[in-house]
Amino acid sequence: MDELALLTEADERGRVYTASVRERRVYPDAAALTGLGAFDEPLPQKAQPEGEALRLLDEVGSPATTASNGPRYFGFVIGASLPAAAAAERMMLAWDQCASSFANSPVAATVELVAARWVLEILDLPRESAVGFGTSATACGLTCLAAARRSLLARLGWDFDGDGLIGAPEIRVVMSETAHITVKKALRVLGFGMNRVVIAPTDEHGRIDPDRLPLLDDRTILCLQAGEVNTGEFDPFDVLIPRAKAAGAWVHVDGAFGIWARASSAAELTKGVDGADSWTTDGHKWLNTPYDGAMAICRDAEALSLAMNSDAVYFTAAKDAQKNLTMEFSRRARGIPIWAALRTLGREGVAGMVDRHCAQARRIADGLRDAEYEVVNRVVLNQVLVRAGSDEETVAVLKAAQDSGEVWFGPTVWQGRPAFRISVSSWRTTEGDVDTLIALLQRLKKGLA
Repeated sequence: MDELALLTEADERGRVYTASVRERRVYPDAAALTGLGAFDEPLPQKAQPEGEALRLLDEVGSPATTASNGPRYFGFVIGASLPAAAAAERMMLAWDQCASSFANSPVAATVELVAARWVLEILDLPRESAVGFGTSATACGLTCLAAARRSLLARLGWDFDGDGLIGAPEIRVVMSETAHITVKKALRVLGFGMNRVVIAPTDEHGRIDPDRLPLLDDRTILCLQAGEVNTGEFDPFDVLIPRAKAAGAWVHVDGAFGIWARASSAAELTKGVDGADSWTTDGHKWLNTPYDGAMAICRDAEALSLAMNSDAVYFTAAKDAQKNLTMEFSRRARGIPIWAALRTLGREGVAGMVDRHCAQARRIADGLRDAEYEVVNRVVLNQVLVRAGSDEETVAVLKAAQDSGEVWFGPTVWQGRPAFRISVSSWRTTEGDVDTLIALLQRLKKGLA
Protein backbone atom coordinates (compact mmCIF):
# COMPACT_ATOMS: atom_id res chain seq x y z
CA MET A 1 0.00 0.00 0.00
CA ASP A 2 1.48 3.37 -0.96
CA GLU A 3 1.77 6.26 1.49
CA LEU A 4 -1.21 8.29 0.29
CA ALA A 5 -3.51 5.25 0.13
CA LEU A 6 -2.58 4.34 3.70
CA LEU A 7 -3.24 7.89 4.92
CA THR A 8 -6.55 7.94 3.06
CA GLU A 9 -7.61 4.73 4.76
CA ALA A 10 -6.58 6.12 8.15
CA ASP A 11 -8.62 9.27 7.48
CA GLU A 12 -11.68 7.20 6.55
CA ARG A 13 -11.41 4.98 9.61
CA GLY A 14 -10.98 8.09 11.74
CA ARG A 15 -14.08 9.69 10.19
CA VAL A 16 -16.14 6.59 10.90
CA TYR A 17 -14.96 6.52 14.50
CA THR A 18 -15.64 10.21 15.07
CA ALA A 19 -19.12 9.85 13.60
CA SER A 20 -19.87 7.12 16.13
CA VAL A 21 -18.89 8.85 19.37
CA ARG A 22 -22.44 9.91 20.25
CA GLU A 23 -23.69 6.33 20.05
CA ARG A 24 -20.74 4.42 21.53
CA ARG A 25 -20.66 3.03 25.03
CA VAL A 26 -18.86 5.63 27.10
CA TYR A 27 -16.70 2.88 28.60
CA PRO A 28 -15.92 -0.35 26.71
CA ASP A 29 -17.66 -3.59 27.60
CA ALA A 30 -15.99 -6.80 28.78
CA ALA A 31 -15.77 -8.27 25.28
CA ALA A 32 -13.90 -5.26 23.95
CA LEU A 33 -11.47 -5.36 26.86
CA THR A 34 -10.86 -9.07 26.36
CA GLY A 35 -10.25 -8.41 22.68
CA LEU A 36 -7.21 -6.31 23.54
CA GLY A 37 -5.34 -9.57 23.95
CA ALA A 38 -4.88 -9.50 20.17
CA PHE A 39 -2.15 -6.90 20.66
CA ASP A 40 -0.13 -9.30 22.82
CA GLU A 41 1.87 -10.89 20.03
CA PRO A 42 5.57 -11.57 19.48
CA LEU A 43 7.71 -8.92 17.83
CA PRO A 44 7.53 -9.69 14.09
CA GLN A 45 10.71 -11.03 12.54
CA LYS A 46 9.86 -9.71 9.08
CA ALA A 47 8.16 -6.59 7.77
CA GLN A 48 4.36 -6.74 7.83
CA PRO A 49 1.84 -5.10 5.46
CA GLU A 50 1.44 -1.48 6.54
CA GLY A 51 -2.33 -1.60 6.44
CA GLU A 52 -2.43 -4.49 8.93
CA ALA A 53 -1.29 -2.32 11.85
CA LEU A 54 -3.97 0.24 11.02
CA ARG A 55 -6.62 -2.48 10.72
CA LEU A 56 -5.68 -3.95 14.11
CA LEU A 57 -5.78 -0.54 15.77
CA ASP A 58 -9.23 0.19 14.42
CA GLU A 59 -10.95 -3.18 14.54
CA VAL A 60 -9.59 -4.24 17.93
CA GLY A 61 -8.55 -0.93 19.44
CA SER A 62 -11.54 1.27 18.61
CA PRO A 63 -14.07 -0.88 20.52
CA ALA A 64 -11.84 -0.63 23.61
CA THR A 65 -11.62 3.15 23.66
CA THR A 66 -13.24 5.35 26.26
CA ALA A 67 -15.57 7.73 24.45
CA SER A 68 -14.07 10.76 26.15
CA ASN A 69 -14.57 12.60 22.87
CA GLY A 70 -18.31 12.05 23.22
CA PRO A 71 -21.07 14.01 24.96
CA ARG A 72 -21.66 11.92 28.09
CA TYR A 73 -18.14 11.63 29.46
CA PHE A 74 -18.05 13.57 32.72
CA GLY A 75 -14.68 12.44 34.08
CA PHE A 76 -11.47 14.31 34.86
CA VAL A 77 -12.46 17.65 33.25
CA ILE A 78 -11.73 16.28 29.79
CA GLY A 79 -13.18 18.19 26.86
CA ALA A 80 -13.83 16.72 23.42
CA SER A 81 -11.62 18.06 20.64
CA LEU A 82 -13.28 20.90 18.77
CA PRO A 83 -13.53 20.13 15.03
CA ALA A 84 -11.33 23.11 14.14
CA ALA A 85 -8.67 22.09 16.67
CA ALA A 86 -8.74 18.44 15.57
CA ALA A 87 -8.47 19.48 11.91
CA ALA A 88 -5.53 21.78 12.70
CA GLU A 89 -3.86 18.86 14.48
CA ARG A 90 -4.20 16.73 11.35
CA MET A 91 -2.69 19.49 9.21
CA MET A 92 0.14 19.86 11.71
CA LEU A 93 0.85 16.12 11.56
CA ALA A 94 0.96 16.27 7.77
CA TRP A 95 3.53 19.08 7.94
CA ASP A 96 5.65 16.95 10.33
CA GLN A 97 7.60 19.96 11.57
CA CYS A 98 10.19 20.14 14.33
CA ALA A 99 8.72 23.25 15.92
CA SER A 100 11.71 24.36 17.95
CA SER A 101 12.24 27.76 16.35
CA PHE A 102 11.68 29.91 13.29
CA ALA A 103 14.69 28.26 11.64
CA ASN A 104 13.10 24.82 11.99
CA SER A 105 9.58 25.85 11.05
CA PRO A 106 8.72 29.44 10.13
CA VAL A 107 4.99 28.70 10.06
CA ALA A 108 4.95 26.95 13.46
CA ALA A 109 6.91 29.75 15.11
CA THR A 110 4.66 32.40 13.60
CA VAL A 111 1.37 30.72 14.52
CA GLU A 112 2.51 29.88 18.05
CA LEU A 113 3.53 33.50 18.66
CA VAL A 114 0.02 34.57 17.68
CA ALA A 115 -1.50 31.83 19.83
CA ALA A 116 0.58 33.01 22.79
CA ARG A 117 -0.63 36.58 22.35
CA TRP A 118 -4.25 35.46 22.12
CA VAL A 119 -3.95 33.28 25.23
CA LEU A 120 -2.73 36.28 27.25
CA GLU A 121 -5.53 38.44 25.85
CA ILE A 122 -8.40 36.05 26.46
CA LEU A 123 -7.18 35.18 29.98
CA ASP A 124 -6.34 38.85 30.63
CA LEU A 125 -2.89 38.05 31.99
CA PRO A 126 0.10 40.42 31.79
CA ARG A 127 0.85 40.95 28.12
CA GLU A 128 4.61 40.91 28.63
CA SER A 129 4.44 37.28 29.80
CA ALA A 130 6.11 34.40 27.98
CA VAL A 131 3.93 31.48 26.92
CA GLY A 132 5.50 28.07 26.43
CA PHE A 133 3.37 25.38 24.79
CA GLY A 134 4.31 22.14 26.54
CA THR A 135 3.06 18.60 26.77
CA SER A 136 0.92 18.83 29.90
CA ALA A 137 0.07 20.88 32.96
CA THR A 138 2.58 18.72 34.84
CA ALA A 139 5.45 19.56 32.49
CA CYS A 140 4.42 23.21 32.24
CA GLY A 141 4.13 23.45 36.02
CA LEU A 142 7.61 21.99 36.30
CA THR A 143 9.04 24.65 33.97
CA CYS A 144 7.32 27.48 35.86
CA LEU A 145 8.49 26.17 39.23
CA ALA A 146 12.02 25.71 37.91
CA ALA A 147 12.00 29.33 36.73
CA ALA A 148 10.62 30.41 40.12
CA ARG A 149 13.38 28.69 42.09
CA ARG A 150 16.12 29.93 39.77
CA SER A 151 14.80 33.51 39.98
CA LEU A 152 14.50 33.54 43.76
CA LEU A 153 18.03 32.18 44.11
CA ALA A 154 19.34 34.79 41.67
CA ARG A 155 17.79 37.54 43.82
CA LEU A 156 19.73 36.08 46.73
CA GLY A 157 22.97 36.21 44.73
CA TRP A 158 23.16 32.48 44.00
CA ASP A 159 24.30 31.20 40.58
CA PHE A 160 21.98 28.24 40.09
CA ASP A 161 23.19 27.41 36.58
CA GLY A 162 26.81 27.33 37.71
CA ASP A 163 26.61 25.99 41.24
CA GLY A 164 23.38 24.01 41.31
CA LEU A 165 21.65 23.36 44.61
CA ILE A 166 24.47 22.08 46.82
CA GLY A 167 25.09 24.78 49.39
CA ALA A 168 22.35 27.01 47.97
CA PRO A 169 19.90 28.89 50.21
CA GLU A 170 16.83 26.73 50.78
CA ILE A 171 13.76 27.72 48.79
CA ARG A 172 10.53 26.90 50.61
CA VAL A 173 7.28 25.89 48.97
CA VAL A 174 3.91 26.67 50.52
CA MET A 175 0.95 24.95 48.91
CA SER A 176 -2.68 24.15 49.65
CA GLU A 177 -3.58 20.96 51.46
CA THR A 178 -5.82 20.28 48.44
CA ALA A 179 -3.09 20.96 45.84
CA HIS A 180 -3.38 18.87 42.68
CA ILE A 181 -1.17 15.82 42.34
CA THR A 182 0.50 17.25 39.21
CA VAL A 183 1.87 20.14 41.26
CA LYS A 184 3.18 17.70 43.84
CA LYS A 185 4.76 15.60 41.11
CA ALA A 186 6.49 18.60 39.55
CA LEU A 187 7.83 19.63 42.95
CA ARG A 188 9.05 16.12 43.67
CA VAL A 189 10.84 15.86 40.32
CA LEU A 190 12.52 19.20 41.02
CA GLY A 191 13.80 17.88 44.35
CA PHE A 192 11.43 19.64 46.73
CA GLY A 193 10.90 16.85 49.25
CA MET A 194 7.26 16.48 50.23
CA ASN A 195 8.24 16.35 53.90
CA ARG A 196 9.67 19.84 53.59
CA VAL A 197 6.77 21.42 51.70
CA VAL A 198 4.70 23.66 53.98
CA ILE A 199 0.97 22.93 53.83
CA ALA A 200 -1.51 25.82 53.93
CA PRO A 201 -4.79 24.88 55.68
CA THR A 202 -8.01 25.28 53.71
CA ASP A 203 -11.62 26.14 54.48
CA GLU A 204 -14.60 23.83 53.97
CA HIS A 205 -14.61 24.58 50.23
CA GLY A 206 -10.96 23.65 49.64
CA ARG A 207 -9.65 27.22 49.44
CA ILE A 208 -6.56 28.39 51.31
CA ASP A 209 -7.63 30.17 54.49
CA PRO A 210 -5.86 33.57 54.57
CA ASP A 211 -6.06 33.66 58.37
CA ARG A 212 -3.99 30.49 58.57
CA LEU A 213 -1.53 31.20 55.76
CA PRO A 214 1.99 30.09 56.76
CA LEU A 215 4.81 32.61 56.94
CA LEU A 216 6.03 33.83 53.55
CA ASP A 217 9.35 35.47 52.70
CA ASP A 218 11.65 36.14 49.76
CA ARG A 219 12.71 32.48 49.73
CA THR A 220 9.18 31.17 49.24
CA ILE A 221 7.18 29.83 46.28
CA LEU A 222 3.46 30.03 47.04
CA CYS A 223 1.34 27.65 44.94
CA LEU A 224 -2.33 28.61 44.51
CA GLN A 225 -5.26 27.06 42.63
CA ALA A 226 -7.74 28.32 40.09
CA GLY A 227 -10.31 25.53 40.23
CA GLU A 228 -9.86 23.00 43.03
CA VAL A 229 -10.15 19.60 41.41
CA ASN A 230 -13.12 18.39 43.50
CA THR A 231 -15.09 21.51 44.33
CA GLY A 232 -14.04 23.82 41.50
CA GLU A 233 -13.29 26.56 44.04
CA PHE A 234 -10.66 29.30 43.77
CA ASP A 235 -8.12 30.44 46.33
CA PRO A 236 -8.72 34.09 47.35
CA PHE A 237 -6.13 35.58 45.02
CA ASP A 238 -6.97 39.19 45.78
CA VAL A 239 -6.02 38.62 49.43
CA LEU A 240 -3.20 36.08 49.17
CA ILE A 241 -1.19 37.42 46.24
CA PRO A 242 -0.63 40.97 47.58
CA ARG A 243 0.49 39.46 50.88
CA ALA A 244 2.92 37.15 49.07
CA LYS A 245 4.30 39.93 46.88
CA ALA A 246 4.86 42.16 49.90
CA ALA A 247 6.98 39.37 51.40
CA GLY A 248 8.99 38.95 48.18
CA ALA A 249 7.60 35.49 47.43
CA TRP A 250 6.96 34.02 43.98
CA VAL A 251 3.32 33.09 43.31
CA HIS A 252 2.46 30.25 40.95
CA VAL A 253 -1.14 29.44 40.02
CA ASP A 254 -2.28 26.00 38.90
CA GLY A 255 -5.12 26.90 36.55
CA ALA A 256 -5.34 23.67 34.57
CA PHE A 257 -9.04 24.18 33.88
CA GLY A 258 -10.35 26.83 36.25
CA ILE A 259 -8.44 29.81 34.90
CA TRP A 260 -10.71 29.70 31.82
CA ALA A 261 -13.44 31.09 34.07
CA ARG A 262 -11.55 34.35 33.54
CA ALA A 263 -12.79 34.36 29.93
CA SER A 264 -16.44 33.99 30.98
CA SER A 265 -19.16 35.57 33.08
CA ALA A 266 -17.58 33.78 36.07
CA ALA A 267 -14.46 35.97 35.83
CA GLU A 268 -15.05 37.42 39.30
CA LEU A 269 -13.92 34.08 40.73
CA THR A 270 -10.43 34.83 39.40
CA LYS A 271 -10.18 38.36 40.82
CA GLY A 272 -6.54 39.22 41.48
CA VAL A 273 -5.07 36.15 39.74
CA ASP A 274 -3.23 38.38 37.27
CA GLY A 275 -0.99 39.52 40.12
CA ALA A 276 0.81 36.16 40.22
CA ASP A 277 4.20 35.45 38.67
CA SER A 278 3.36 32.30 36.73
CA TRP A 279 0.38 30.24 35.67
CA THR A 280 -0.30 26.89 34.02
CA THR A 281 -3.33 25.76 32.07
CA ASP A 282 -4.26 22.85 29.83
CA GLY A 283 -5.75 23.08 26.34
CA HIS A 284 -7.45 19.68 26.34
CA LYS A 285 -9.60 20.58 29.30
CA TRP A 286 -11.86 23.58 28.90
CA LEU A 287 -10.56 24.88 25.59
CA ASN A 288 -11.40 21.47 24.05
CA THR A 289 -8.19 20.99 22.06
CA PRO A 290 -6.44 17.64 21.47
CA TYR A 291 -4.13 16.22 24.13
CA ASP A 292 -0.45 17.10 24.45
CA GLY A 293 -1.07 20.85 24.49
CA ALA A 294 -0.67 22.86 27.69
CA MET A 295 0.69 26.30 28.56
CA ALA A 296 3.40 27.56 30.89
CA ILE A 297 2.88 31.29 31.35
CA CYS A 298 5.50 33.41 33.10
CA ARG A 299 5.23 37.15 33.78
CA ASP A 300 9.02 37.56 33.64
CA ALA A 301 9.65 36.28 30.12
CA GLU A 302 13.41 36.29 30.62
CA ALA A 303 13.11 34.19 33.78
CA LEU A 304 11.43 31.41 31.82
CA SER A 305 13.74 31.67 28.80
CA LEU A 306 16.87 31.57 30.98
CA ALA A 307 15.62 28.60 32.99
CA MET A 308 14.66 26.62 29.87
CA ASN A 309 17.33 27.82 27.42
CA SER A 310 18.64 25.13 25.10
CA ASP A 311 20.82 27.11 22.71
CA ALA A 312 23.85 25.26 21.36
CA VAL A 313 26.79 26.24 19.17
CA TYR A 314 25.07 24.61 16.22
CA PHE A 315 21.61 25.98 16.94
CA THR A 316 20.76 29.26 18.62
CA ALA A 317 17.37 30.91 18.54
CA ALA A 318 15.43 33.87 19.88
CA LYS A 319 14.56 34.04 23.58
CA ASP A 320 10.91 33.45 22.75
CA ALA A 321 11.60 30.39 20.59
CA GLN A 322 9.58 27.51 21.98
CA LYS A 323 12.68 25.38 22.55
CA ASN A 324 13.79 28.09 24.99
CA LEU A 325 10.46 28.23 26.85
CA THR A 326 9.62 24.54 27.29
CA MET A 327 11.22 21.25 28.32
CA GLU A 328 11.43 19.96 24.77
CA PHE A 329 14.07 20.70 22.13
CA SER A 330 12.50 18.57 19.39
CA ARG A 331 8.80 19.24 19.71
CA ARG A 332 5.52 19.34 17.82
CA ALA A 333 3.76 22.65 17.28
CA ARG A 334 1.38 22.25 20.21
CA GLY A 335 0.20 25.82 19.99
CA ILE A 336 -1.38 25.37 16.55
CA PRO A 337 -4.56 23.54 17.72
CA ILE A 338 -4.85 26.15 20.50
CA TRP A 339 -4.60 28.89 17.87
CA ALA A 340 -7.27 27.13 15.78
CA ALA A 341 -9.66 26.83 18.75
CA LEU A 342 -9.28 30.49 19.69
CA ARG A 343 -9.57 31.70 16.09
CA THR A 344 -12.73 29.66 15.55
CA LEU A 345 -14.48 30.40 18.85
CA GLY A 346 -13.36 33.96 19.43
CA ARG A 347 -13.98 35.68 22.76
CA GLU A 348 -17.73 35.16 22.59
CA GLY A 349 -17.44 31.48 21.70
CA VAL A 350 -15.07 30.69 24.58
CA ALA A 351 -17.25 32.61 27.03
CA GLY A 352 -20.37 30.92 25.72
CA MET A 353 -18.90 27.44 26.07
CA VAL A 354 -17.65 28.02 29.62
CA ASP A 355 -20.93 29.65 30.67
CA ARG A 356 -22.96 26.81 29.15
CA HIS A 357 -20.99 24.17 31.01
CA CYS A 358 -21.34 26.03 34.31
CA ALA A 359 -25.11 26.26 33.77
CA GLN A 360 -25.28 22.55 32.93
CA ALA A 361 -23.37 21.72 36.12
CA ARG A 362 -25.86 23.72 38.16
CA ARG A 363 -28.75 21.92 36.46
CA ILE A 364 -27.18 18.55 37.22
CA ALA A 365 -26.78 19.59 40.86
CA ASP A 366 -30.43 20.66 41.06
CA GLY A 367 -31.61 17.42 39.48
CA LEU A 368 -29.55 15.29 41.85
CA ARG A 369 -30.72 17.20 44.90
CA ASP A 370 -34.29 16.55 43.77
CA ALA A 371 -33.38 12.86 43.62
CA GLU A 372 -32.16 13.08 47.23
CA TYR A 373 -28.45 12.94 46.48
CA GLU A 374 -26.12 15.04 48.59
CA VAL A 375 -24.39 17.68 46.49
CA VAL A 376 -21.34 18.39 48.60
CA ASN A 377 -19.95 21.50 46.92
CA ARG A 378 -21.41 24.91 46.07
CA VAL A 379 -21.11 24.29 42.30
CA VAL A 380 -19.44 27.61 41.56
CA LEU A 381 -18.00 26.30 38.30
CA ASN A 382 -18.32 23.07 36.29
CA GLN A 383 -17.66 20.53 39.07
CA VAL A 384 -20.45 18.67 40.87
CA LEU A 385 -19.27 16.72 43.93
CA VAL A 386 -21.85 14.11 44.94
CA ARG A 387 -22.63 11.45 47.54
CA ALA A 388 -25.55 9.03 47.38
CA GLY A 389 -26.13 8.81 51.13
CA SER A 390 -24.01 6.19 52.86
CA ASP A 391 -20.48 5.48 51.64
CA GLU A 392 -21.65 2.08 50.43
CA GLU A 393 -24.47 3.63 48.38
CA THR A 394 -22.07 6.15 46.85
CA VAL A 395 -19.70 3.40 45.71
CA ALA A 396 -22.59 1.27 44.41
CA VAL A 397 -24.11 4.10 42.36
CA LEU A 398 -20.74 4.96 40.88
CA LYS A 399 -20.09 1.38 39.79
CA ALA A 400 -23.58 0.97 38.35
CA ALA A 401 -23.29 4.21 36.38
CA GLN A 402 -19.90 3.23 34.96
CA ASP A 403 -21.12 -0.28 34.09
CA SER A 404 -24.17 1.10 32.28
CA GLY A 405 -22.10 2.40 29.39
CA GLU A 406 -24.46 5.38 29.18
CA VAL A 407 -22.19 7.81 31.04
CA TRP A 408 -18.86 7.85 32.79
CA PHE A 409 -17.56 9.81 35.76
CA GLY A 410 -15.00 8.92 38.37
CA PRO A 411 -14.56 8.44 42.10
CA THR A 412 -12.89 10.72 44.58
CA VAL A 413 -12.46 11.15 48.31
CA TRP A 414 -13.53 14.40 49.95
CA GLN A 415 -12.79 15.11 53.59
CA GLY A 416 -12.14 11.44 54.24
CA ARG A 417 -15.28 10.00 52.65
CA PRO A 418 -16.02 8.53 49.19
CA ALA A 419 -17.78 10.72 46.66
CA PHE A 420 -18.02 10.97 42.91
CA ARG A 421 -17.18 13.93 40.74
CA ILE A 422 -19.13 15.01 37.67
CA SER A 423 -17.20 17.39 35.42
CA VAL A 424 -18.89 19.21 32.54
CA SER A 425 -16.43 20.38 29.92
CA SER A 426 -17.22 18.91 26.49
CA TRP A 427 -18.50 21.07 23.65
CA ARG A 428 -20.58 18.07 22.54
CA THR A 429 -22.61 17.85 25.77
CA THR A 430 -26.19 18.95 25.11
CA GLU A 431 -29.13 19.52 27.43
CA GLY A 432 -30.37 16.09 26.33
CA ASP A 433 -27.13 14.52 27.56
CA VAL A 434 -27.60 16.27 30.89
CA ASP A 435 -31.14 14.85 31.03
CA THR A 436 -29.76 11.36 30.34
CA LEU A 437 -27.27 11.67 33.20
CA ILE A 438 -29.85 12.94 35.69
CA ALA A 439 -32.42 10.30 34.72
CA LEU A 440 -29.88 7.49 35.04
CA LEU A 441 -28.78 8.62 38.49
CA GLN A 442 -32.39 9.02 39.58
CA ARG A 443 -33.11 5.41 38.54
CA LEU A 444 -30.01 4.13 40.28
CA LYS A 445 -30.90 5.96 43.51
CA LYS A 446 -34.42 4.50 43.48
CA GLY A 447 -32.99 1.06 42.85
CA LEU A 448 -30.96 1.30 46.04
CA ALA A 449 -33.91 2.49 48.14
